Amino acid sequence: MKKIEIFNDPIYGFVTIQNVLVFKIIEHPYFQRLRRISQMGLSYLVYPGAHHTRFHHALGGVHLMQNAIATLRMKDIGISEEEEEALYLAILLHDIGHGPFSHSLENSIVTNMHHEEISIRFMEFLNEEFEGQLSLSIQIFKGNYHRKFMHQLISSQLDMDRLDYLKRDSFYSGVAEGNINSKRLISLLNVDKGKLVIDIKGIYSVEKFIVARRLMYWQVYLHKTSLAAENILVKILKRAKELTQNGEKLQASYSLNFFLKSDIVSEEFDDESLHVFSKLDDFDIIAALKNWCSHNDFILSSLCKCIIERKLPKVELFNEKISENYIENIKNKIIQNLDLNEEQLPYFVFNGSVKNQAYNAINEKINILNKDGSITDIVKASDNLSIQALSNSVTKYFICYPKFL
Repeated sequence: MKKIEIFNDPIYGFVTIQNVLVFKIIEHPYFQRLRRISQMGLSYLVYPGAHHTRFHHALGGVHLMQNAIATLRMKDIGISEEEEEALYLAILLHDIGHGPFSHSLENSIVTNMHHEEISIRFMEFLNEEFEGQLSLSIQIFKGNYHRKFMHQLISSQLDMDRLDYLKRDSFYSGVAEGNINSKRLISLLNVDKGKLVIDIKGIYSVEKFIVARRLMYWQVYLHKTSLAAENILVKILKRAKELTQNGEKLQASYSLNFFLKSDIVSEEFDDESLHVFSKLDDFDIIAALKNWCSHNDFILSSLCKCIIERKLPKVELFNEKISENYIENIKNKIIQNLDLNEEQLPYFVFNGSVKNQAYNAINEKINILNKDGSITDIVKASDNLSIQALSNSVTKYFICYPKFL
């Protein structure tokens, strides 16, 4: 029996789920946890409306995948019902491995383990629970399935993931520059020699997509205030781990305490760790930060107040590497004003770099299908010189320090 469920999405309107297994996965506690994982981390400290979740995004991805499959079938690209279900499951679960505040605490909760790897662990666990029904979706997700365009629909430079998050994040942040025409792009999808391509008519929509991606990264994802907040959050967790592992008992949920007590690496991430991780979300972190604001450790309490009270540090951005003299000058002033030692200083003064590459012309190109059947990379197909420029990686350098200087 088919089960039809309808979700009301502010981006696409009504999203219909007609697959029984897909709906069972949506109902699973592991997936429901994504309701409590923010899509844009701490970006709401800059853009107050950016409170949407990974749950929203995953359902949006399924909706776009439905449209993509319908488009390809209309163009005589054969996709079986089994493959269709697997594609829905793969896009639904592609972000299930995200920890609290999405990318902000990646590698902080579990050492040297990216969310994609944790997503695979979740999918493999669910596959056992559902008696192998996710096997094909795991193959597609890993890129091991022989029909390569299916993996490209999940993960490439023009996939359902990016088409949803750019449009969705633009909507919730209010940054109109990121609003792409995902419906138009999907209607022009095609397959040539087993790989995903875009019909030549869609070249200007692809150009707009690449430009929108660049603007969203500089204006939203890599906004200097968001960078400062995310770095502070990482340092809070680092300090909390230091105190916990030195015998200090911090107020925190069981799940958070589990990961504070030991630095769990990929090899140690077993089923128990996965289950505890599945209970960990943004609420655990925020509740802990509120408690730690009044902790007697000056570093921990000060950093937590930065987030809870939005007393964020000053951030300076540079196009060139920051000179050591400039950094040392700031550090000396902070030591004098806060009476810190060398061990404490990195929590309050820190620097780094961010990269933005809107289009990677080397890996997984966006290929344009010409009328004569030939294939051309978007950079060569486009007469817009800015597209070639956007394929270059741009690096900016930042330094953060307390505002009283």
